Formats: sequence, structure tokens, C-alpha cells
Amino acid sequence: MQQQARIGVKDIFDKATSYTKPEEFRRAGLYPYFTEFSSGSDSGEAEVMMGDRRILMFGSNNYLGLTTHGEVKQAAKAAIDQYGTGCSGSRMLNGTMTLHLQLEEKLAQFMQREAVLVFGTGFQTNLGALSSITQKGDVIIADRNIHASLLDGCLASFAKTTRYRHNDMVDLEKVLASLPSDEGRLIVVDGVFSMEGDTANLPEIVRLAWKYGARLYVDEAHGIGVMGANGRGAAEHYGVEPDVDIVMGTFSKSFASIGGFVAARREVIEYIKHHSRAFVYSASLAPANAAAVLKAIEIIEREPERRAQVMAMGDKVRRELARLGFKLLAGHTPIIPVIIGDEALVCRFFLELLNDGIYTNPVLPPAVAQGLIRISCMATHSEEQAERLFESMHRIGKQLEII
Repeated sequence: MQQQARIGVKDIFDKATSYTKPEEFRRAGLYPYFTEFSSGSDSGEAEVMMGDRRILMFGSNNYLGLTTHGEVKQAAKAAIDQYGTGCSGSRMLNGTMTLHLQLEEKLAQFMQREAVLVFGTGFQTNLGALSSITQKGDVIIADRNIHASLLDGCLASFAKTTRYRHNDMVDLEKVLASLPSDEGRLIVVDGVFSMEGDTANLPEIVRLAWKYGARLYVDEAHGIGVMGANGRGAAEHYGVEPDVDIVMGTFSKSFASIGGFVAARREVIEYIKHHSRAFVYSASLAPANAAAVLKAIEIIEREPERRAQVMAMGDKVRRELARLGFKLLAGHTPIIPVIIGDEALVCRFFLELLNDGIYTNPVLPPAVAQGLIRISCMATHSEEQAERLFESMHRIGKQLEII
């Protein structure tokens, strides 16, 4: 449709034409997003290529370093040879392959749950599971800092959604105590909060769920593979797995692929499988992605030292940055948020680090309350690479008067 004048009528595109912030940051040389990576590096899983530059990656959710693992890549290639590149249909009709059933069975075993349902993306998983398992007459009680996919799942449901202050158990109990007894209740939290790097207070949340008759949904996207004796996430770490009713996980972090899943009692999974519009009306997970996850689980089970390595690296980075004078959000995960505050300063710090050959994640409001640099550690980071990060951050932090 050609551009035309609309006299006296509100134009739906007004919001787009008035949105100038990205262009303002580009003109100022501060735009930090959509950086282009040309490939991984054959010299180590903790490095990537940007054109002909080798960049040290401290901004990836590839916590266990498996995306470049030879066995994972070979499993994906073999799946393409056997099944092709895609399924061209939904799981309900022509899109279920042997790989999908093998993956769901393996995940159920790994997570120690009765059943699992696999989705095409992590975002789709939360959207599809929450919007189907809750309905009119139910209420969702969610932490204020839940991931956007969880929030969209809540909003897509016909259930009432109410929020409590982040990790504030007094406020959570206040909300639970105010609910009518005839409403079904589902508490929704991240096991590990992706931007803040802290964990939900699952022991206390479980106690309150029991006290007020609520079910519990935990997004373990950033906890699975990393936390717990067997890598099952924050719920295993806190010893409350039997009290979590639905566990969600993604494949785009420790599992070195893309996709997601929910794990729960068999009848709950059956209900979601037949009622989730996001599942029923979406094409199924590509064979290469499913095969990569299967191989990643195998490696996670046989190489528990990867979890120890990534947690130790997270502790080291957190301690040293605090010693250097950076202001950090509290936590004990491989996600280390460095508080900067001013948006322009966040972008400048990010770009200076990138010029120095180190990639981190710039995070700006409204994703977080204060602008920050989010550092993610991997099991494949070496001591020398960590020292390089410290040196660059200290020098640039001094130059920009951040520390």
C-alpha cells in the first residue's frame, strides 16, 4: 500500500515513526545491539570470530561450552542425513519423529519426571504451557522479574495474573493470603533469573505453596546443566524437586541447541499436549536440534566436571570484579551483572570492551531497573582468559570512571 495522508485519523504507524532512540544511539556511535559474528573459532569454545577478529566471548549462555563440541556437531549432522533438515508439520499431525520421542523419554529420565513435552523454542514453551494449563477462574502469582516469555504466557492465559516484589517472600505470602479459596493458584518463578543472576528462594516458595494450596511452575532455563548435583537446576540445588509441579527448560543454553520443554506428571503433560495452541499449531523441532540435545545430555551426565568448572569460574569472576571495585548484584551463579546505571555509559563500556576484543552483554531498561553489563561464564573459559577480562575491565572501568 502506497504512503497516503490520513487526515483526522490516527495512524497505527505513529508509534514507529516516533521511535527514534536506536537511531539516536547510532548517530552517537553508541548503538550496542545486533553485533555480527561470522563464525565460531577453532582455537577454543570460549572464542568467536567477528570478521577476521578473534573475540573472547563473555556474553554467551553456552554455559558448558557444548555448542562447538565435536560429538554434538556430529550428532546434528547425522540427524540431517537420516531425517532431513525439517519436519514440515506439527507434532500432532506429520511432525513427530522417532528423535522427538527419544528426546522426551531421555529428558523425563534426566529430570526424574513422569513425562516431558518438547517445544520448538524456549519462549514458545512458556507461552504454550502457561496459557493452556491456566484458565479463567485461576490466578497466576508471579515474581516481578520473571522472564518475558513467562510474562507473555501469563498474559496469554485467561487466568488473572498478579505480581509480587522480586524474591520478597513477605509480599508473596500477602498476595497468597488475599486470594479467594475458589481460585486455582499457580506460582511462577525463574529458578535462576537471567538478568540478575540470582536464584528464587525456592525453599520458602515451596513452604508458602503448600500452606496456601498453590501449584509451582519453575523456569530452569539458566539453571539446568549448571546447578544441582546432577545438573537439574535450582530446584535440585535447593533439594525441593518433589515439590515443584512443572519444570520448564530450554535447549539454547547448556543443551547447545534450540527449543524447550516442560516436565511434569503425565496427565499434566497430556493436557498441555492437546490444549496448547503454541504446540499444536507449530512445526516440530528440527531433527538436528533434537539430536544435538540428546548428545548434550549424554555429555552432561558423563562429564560432571563441566558444572564444577563453570561454577568455579563464576565465583572467581564475581570475587575479582568486586575486589576491583565494580558494583555487582548478589548471586552465586555463572551470571555476573555489573551495575553501571547510565545507559550511554553502559554502551560506551560495552563498545570499549569489544574494541579490546572482549564481548559482554549490555542490558538497558526496561529489561532491568538499572543499566548493566551482564557477564556470562562458561566451563571452557581458561584462567588466562579470565585474567584478560579482569585487566580490560579494570583499565577501561578506570578510564570511564566507573570504578
